[in-house]
Amino acid sequence: MAARRRGIARWLLLAVAAIAAAVVVVNLWFAGQVLWWRTHPVGETSFMAYRMAELHATSPKARLQYTWVPYERISNHLKRAMVAAEDAKFVDHEGFDWEGIQQALAKNQKKGRVVAGGSTITQQLAKNLFLTPSRSYLRKAEEAVITVMLEALLDKRRILELYLNVVEWGSGVFGAEAAARRYFGVSAAQLAPEQAARLAAMAPNPRFYERNQGAPGLNRKIGIILARMPAAELP
Repeated sequence: MAARRRGIARWLLLAVAAIAAAVVVVNLWFAGQVLWWRTHPVGETSFMAYRMAELHATSPKARLQYTWVPYERISNHLKRAMVAAEDAKFVDHEGFDWEGIQQALAKNQKKGRVVAGGSTITQQLAKNLFLTPSRSYLRKAEEAVITVMLEALLDKRRILELYLNVVEWGSGVFGAEAAARRYFGVSAAQLAPEQAARLAAMAPNPRFYERNQGAPGLNRKIGIILARMPAAELP
C-alpha cells in the first residue's frame, strides 16, 4: 500500500512538473512574440482568428478588414478618444488600474451582473493579441501575466500603437485604418474629433453598434468622450 501511495505521489509530481513546464514554454513563446512586435507590425492576432472562424462558419467568403498603420498615421483625436473612453490613467499605471477595478467590482455587485470590466488598454491588448473572448479565471490569470509582460517589454507609445491597430471595430473589422474606412470613408490619419469619439464609444461592443448606429445611449457616450478628450494624456 505504501509503495502504491509513493507511486501515485510520484506520478502527481511528474504531472505538476509537466504542467509547469508547459506554462513556462507557452509564456516564453508569448514573450518572444512581444519582442518581435516591438519593431514589427502584427499580422493576425488570436482574437482575429477566433472571430474569422465564427464568420466563416456562416459566411465562408468573409474576409478580414485589417490594415496596419504606424502611430504617426493614426489621428491624435482617436488616440485621445480611446484613452479618454477606455483608460484615462493609461500613461501612469503599470498595466492595472486598481481603483478602476474596485469601482467596476462595486458597480457589478450593485447591478447584480457584469456591467463594467475595469480593464486597462494594456489588458485589452493582451486579450486581443493572444486570447479569445471566453471568460474564465484561468484566462484572466493568463491575461494578467501577459499584461505584465507587455508593460515590461514595450513602452506606452508602442502599446497604444499596437492596441489601436488590433482592436475590434465590427464584424471582421480590426484596427483604426479599417474602422475609419468602414464607417467614414477616410484614413485613420484623417479622423475628426467626433468621428474618433464615435469609434471610441463603439469599442466596448463594436459588433452591436455596427448594426445599431442609432442605438440609445451611443450619442450620449460620444458627448462624454468628446468632453474628456482634451484632458487625455498621450505617450
